[in-house]
Amino acid sequence: MKGLGCAAAVAAAGMLAAGCGGGPGGGGGKISDGKVVLAVLNDQSAIYADLSGKNSIEAVKMAVADYQAKYGDKAVAEKIDVISADHQNKPDIANSKAQELYDRQKADTILDVPTSSAALAVANIAKAKKKVFIDIGAATTALTGANCNKYTFHYGYNTYMLAHGTGTTVTREGGKNWYVVYPDYAFGQDMNKSFTTAVKGAGGTIVKSDPAPFPNDNFSTFLLKAPNLKPKPQVLGTMQAGGDLVNFVKQYNEYKIRDQGIGLAVGLMFLTDIHSLGADALAGTKFTDPWYWNANAENRAWADKFQAKTGKRPTFAHAANYSAALQYLDAVQRGGTDKSDDVVKQLEGLKFQDVFAKNATVRAQDHLLLHDVNLAQVKPQSEVKEPWDYEKILTTIPANEAFQQPDPACKL
Repeated sequence: MKGLGCAAAVAAAGMLAAGCGGGPGGGGGKISDGKVVLAVLNDQSAIYADLSGKNSIEAVKMAVADYQAKYGDKAVAEKIDVISADHQNKPDIANSKAQELYDRQKADTILDVPTSSAALAVANIAKAKKKVFIDIGAATTALTGANCNKYTFHYGYNTYMLAHGTGTTVTREGGKNWYVVYPDYAFGQDMNKSFTTAVKGAGGTIVKSDPAPFPNDNFSTFLLKAPNLKPKPQVLGTMQAGGDLVNFVKQYNEYKIRDQGIGLAVGLMFLTDIHSLGADALAGTKFTDPWYWNANAENRAWADKFQAKTGKRPTFAHAANYSAALQYLDAVQRGGTDKSDDVVKQLEGLKFQDVFAKNATVRAQDHLLLHDVNLAQVKPQSEVKEPWDYEKILTTIPANEAFQQPDPACKL
């Protein structure tokens, strides 16, 4: 009961204090600096702030509270701190912030890091410092390819998964000719490559693909260009995300591109994007979603707790940050230490199920998390029965089909 009482106090306070736990399973000197430090590094002020941002910090705190409640006095991690920093979607800032978090603030792991260029920078720091990095927010396959390393894990989704689900399905259903617009940085370049492969593999054609500035609030050049391409595309594939996606879709609707016979396919979409635009702005759009808050009773129960803390329903990034923090802490518990090499051993090859990841495996060869994902469709507003319930799950893509095979370029 002592452990449960402490966890309740932690949850009420929104932070962790020293003195939780302390029984026979305690750190015993095996926890560095006497505490475990979880750092959330992400965009807290710009275009990706809503889809993850400060609410991912709350999700990680929920994982800490659940860990303490689960293990009580037997918790190896007796004291746990959750810290954070804003990388502003800039790789140079992500680089310096990661060094500061690992060195000065003694972070044992860094979580989240959207923006692929920023994530690749942090992966290099994690390798140099020999510290664990669990990326949730970035999508580039390079994290488990040529840029993989022993201390980096890719958790949640990637460009192959998105393209395999959405690009293949839309093409097979008749959207043969595509015009792709992608943000001109690592994520967008990887998305363009992955979608090109998926569309061609399903018998389609990329009429043209164009890089767009990142971030960007004016996509008129690309939208006005689309109807005049030869051959005329049936699908306009936008690879933008967060605030950029919201701007793109608003302008797509303003220019009435759909009325000109060009449908919209979204490479990456978060619940917060639909909420910002309204369901009717995206009604009928199919996309691949790693997790949906109202897909089942377990997801909904966790989403209710999240909403009580934040006032919002969670995106898949929030749920994945919770899961990654919880699996990291369970690895510390099993190994009896927060030493990076020991935690890595506990995570490699791990098979588990939690509220985010179903039929999940952390693939030992490249540290990619494999799990079931959803092919979803945005409901029209007339079918939305409660706030935030915007998605219809069309099918589940099994874990062993959703993700790519190991890249020979990955040498851990």
